[in-house]
Amino acid sequence: MFPFPDRSVVVIPAAVLLDWLLGDPRWLPHPVVQIGRLIAWLERLLRRCRLDGLLGGALLLLITVGITAAVTGGVLYGARLVHPWLGDAVAVLFSWTCLAARSLHRESRLVADALRRGDLPVARRYLSFIVGRDTAELDAGECWRGAVETVAENASDGVIAPLLFLMLGGPVAGLAYKAVNTLDSMVGYRNDRYLLFGRASARFDDLLNLIPARLTGLLMVLVAPFVGLSCRGAWRVMRRDGRNHSSPNSGISEAAAAGALGVRLGGTNRYFGKPAEKPTIGDPLQPLGRNAWSGAVRLMYGAEIALLVALMIVRVLQNL
Repeated sequence: MFPFPDRSVVVIPAAVLLDWLLGDPRWLPHPVVQIGRLIAWLERLLRRCRLDGLLGGALLLLITVGITAAVTGGVLYGARLVHPWLGDAVAVLFSWTCLAARSLHRESRLVADALRRGDLPVARRYLSFIVGRDTAELDAGECWRGAVETVAENASDGVIAPLLFLMLGGPVAGLAYKAVNTLDSMVGYRNDRYLLFGRASARFDDLLNLIPARLTGLLMVLVAPFVGLSCRGAWRVMRRDGRNHSSPNSGISEAAAAGALGVRLGGTNRYFGKPAEKPTIGDPLQPLGRNAWSGAVRLMYGAEIALLVALMIVRVLQNL
């Protein structure tokens, strides 16, 4: 648990504010980058030791998360010993690096701005940075769909989930969650190389996101009318289409967003030149375009604000 839980009422809002103002500055050494390097080094080491199956993958998960939590907790504790304010400052910096709302907004806006200018090649290129599908032959409508889906899906694992873990266990839990998330993105593929080695990371990531994904969907339903969208549509489509996804979690927030926006997401994508049919999510009541993208961004921020307000209310009630 977070060593200084009474300070979370200060630390977490400050971290959220820094994320809104600055996003992920390229000049700032990012813990997730270091976690990625650790994972790559551990993978090479384990494979050299012929631990490239289920056992090796489980060890990779345990060692990565253990080192991340231990280093984060040690740095926090040391900073707190020097001075309480330094402890708070380090906690804010660590917590800030867990959140990605501004970066998600900024990266998807590059796609939206290029589409608004009619520059489809540039939109495809920017979209390729934030999705895994092939983008070289996408039309404008498919680019808009990719941008909306990215915001809706990553609102959970990039914003609400890390914020929830920060609330529950401070920067130690927040960065441990980011370590699992990074593991899933690096070794969680269902291909020959990672089918066994990445299974522990992929399954544990699914487990950690089980509650946050559903919380994200519910928060989107809650805030939809406050950002000019449909609460009834969000609830209806989330219940109907939330399972229309290969992931047990990603479809929940996508369905809530699709229903709130009145758009259809999902369908056919291409990966490495091969088409992949996916179930559709939502109903095509409105066109996929800039309004849909901006609505998804509002939903993301609205859900984050709602969870932050809930934290403040809980802390106030605890102090009564």
